[in-house]
Amino acid sequence: MMGQVVLLSGGMDSATCLALAIKKYGIEHVIALAFTYGQKHDLEIVNARQVARFFGAKLVEAAVDHKIFTGSDSTLLKGNGAIEEKSYAEIMQEKGAKVVDTYVPFRNGLMLSQAAALAYSSHLDEVAYGAHADDAAGNAYPDCSPVFFEAMRDAVVAGTAGKVTMAAPLIELTKAGVVSLGHKLGVPFELTRSCYEGHKYACGKCGTCRDRINAFKQNGLRDPIKYEKSPNWNN
Repeated sequence: MMGQVVLLSGGMDSATCLALAIKKYGIEHVIALAFTYGQKHDLEIVNARQVARFFGAKLVEAAVDHKIFTGSDSTLLKGNGAIEEKSYAEIMQEKGAKVVDTYVPFRNGLMLSQAAALAYSSHLDEVAYGAHADDAAGNAYPDCSPVFFEAMRDAVVAGTAGKVTMAAPLIELTKAGVVSLGHKLGVPFELTRSCYEGHKYACGKCGTCRDRINAFKQNGLRDPIKYEKSPNWNN
């Protein structure tokens, strides 16, 4: 059966992917899949529920066992160091790093593997995730890169005997492009969460908050979510 399992983190990229899937396949042929994995911003599961409810989509909640990441120094995980209050470009330039410090080892690979199993079991033929060009830039998040996507797609196809494939419909778009597309599709950005801190409101300082704010500014739009300190939308 033609249809899609969409990784839904509760962020605006995955929410845009969900809107695209519903437009393409119809709500009855789409399943949203959300994960907990020991992330600091585990409140995002609440946002995933709200986005799925807005669209009327079926939501499956699953987990990646956080013990897998024992020994990882990713600042996105609970119990690890503070998240940098800088852009990804600044972090990588200052540290000479190949990946940013919020990268969780092979997270997308682990989630997409479970999504492929869910798609196969649900008689759907595709899985999708919200990788976009800004996350892949400079290999900040290697599991968002075109190279990773193509390799993972081949693995999913081979591992399901050709019954399931993979899509990354945003992979050539910048974050600003995602905002533009989501705005046209009527994505409820007010229900999404991008901030990597686990606070009630977005911090506005971490790399993903900075990217989100700039993406809205580039589109001449104001982000409808609340920030701990309201950004200056006039510059």
